[in-house]
Amino acid sequence: MKEAYPDAEMNLVEASGGLFEVTVDGDLVFSKKDLGRHAEEGEVLRLIREHVDG
Repeated sequence: MKEAYPDAEMNLVEASGGLFEVTVDGDLVFSKKDLGRHAEEGEVLRLIREHVDG
């Protein structure tokens, strides 16, 4: 993702219990817990792009 958004600040927040969530500017864009599944290939980057680009 750093290649797609080289100027973006990215932080990894470690958690337990298999939690995987991605937020952009405080907005949740993907949650493994909410969806009950892993992200598909390219899904997280697509969701980030949709959020950033509107």
